[in-house]
Amino acid sequence: QAAAKEVRRVWNMGGDPISNALELLEDKHIKVLEINAGDAFDGMQTWVNGKNIPVIAINRNRVKKDDRVRFTVMHELGHLILPINKDLPENKKENLCHQFAGAMLFPEDAVRMELGSARHRLYIQELGPLKQQYGISIQAIVMRLRDLKIITDSYCRQFFFYLNQMNWKIEEPVDYIGVEKSNRFEQLLFRALAEEQISMSKAASLKNQKVAEFNKDKNLYDNLN
Repeated sequence: QAAAKEVRRVWNMGGDPISNALELLEDKHIKVLEINAGDAFDGMQTWVNGKNIPVIAINRNRVKKDDRVRFTVMHELGHLILPINKDLPENKKENLCHQFAGAMLFPEDAVRMELGSARHRLYIQELGPLKQQYGISIQAIVMRLRDLKIITDSYCRQFFFYLNQMNWKIEEPVDYIGVEKSNRFEQLLFRALAEEQISMSKAASLKNQKVAEFNKDKNLYDNLN
């Protein structure tokens, strides 16, 4: 909770919803990659170039919906920056990063403003719009409420039992529709190309394309010359 508040403060985010989590991380010089890597994990993270560049990978075989993408990258950000004791059991490390991700996507002040400081009952009809506004799943919202002691552990379990009965644990009744895509790589690539810092063939190579294919796709280089 405190770590998420500090990150939001340092990044000048205030308490507003994050419109594009991938773009945010790229803007903060955290590289985000999308991979297809079986079903063993949702995401992973590491440091490269002598621990100077943080990298987060999202496994698109498992993480398909945008609200899960957002939660996954914030979870992996937690692994990168939280001072977690290496001797902690793995489940406790994961729980800390879950809490961090929830706090990044749905800050405490926003939670209390939207839902109050003590609740005895929740309705899907009020949680659905919050999922759409903040880009965080209904299940993660309920966990936020439990972590902030707005609802009890007992009610949290009851609510998850209800979700399970309704077959909503995998497919929630409301979808988050957002734009979780980073354009920073492409923007930097075309900037380097425009300023003649890289060649056409190098730009095509960086996009994993042949020169002819790259030139056809971008469809503007000739208009600028």
